[in-house]
Amino acid sequence: MEPEAIRLEPSEFVPNNPAFPLLFYRGVLKDGNLAEGFEGLFIRNGWGNMWRNGVYPFHHYHSKTHEALGFAAGSATLMLGGPTGPKIEVHAGDAAILPAGTGHCRLSASSDFLVIGAYPPGSDYDLCREAATPEQLRRIRDLSAPRTDPVTGGNGGLIALWR
Repeated sequence: MEPEAIRLEPSEFVPNNPAFPLLFYRGVLKDGNLAEGFEGLFIRNGWGNMWRNGVYPFHHYHSKTHEALGFAAGSATLMLGGPTGPKIEVHAGDAAILPAGTGHCRLSASSDFLVIGAYPPGSDYDLCREAATPEQLRRIRDLSAPRTDPVTGGNGGLIALWR
């Protein structure tokens, strides 16, 4: 399964990631309970600290970690990379891997929209809504690629594209 790689330039207050592209997978899961399916997939591939919710309706990014999003139900329009970034339609079964610094915001969503979020081992997230400080920019720049891709495991995806 090959992801779409989306490179995002800095946008207003959102730094985005200078080294790693956002990765977007279409149709990762198709049948059954997709929430449980994404949780199992992420756990098998070494990602944890999971949550179930949605995507905030305001622009934000994380400076401490990369983030996996598994879209488990419904659909939504997200804006990626900050207020001037591209809009992308997501549907149940899709997944995205956002490198640290990547802006994301929900513009609209179906009433049943559900996201499973996960992080690489040992990671904790922060919620940033203002211009990055020099320390945050350094942290984003210096954060290495995870050892596994939350969707494909030890092959392909970020293993190939973030090295």
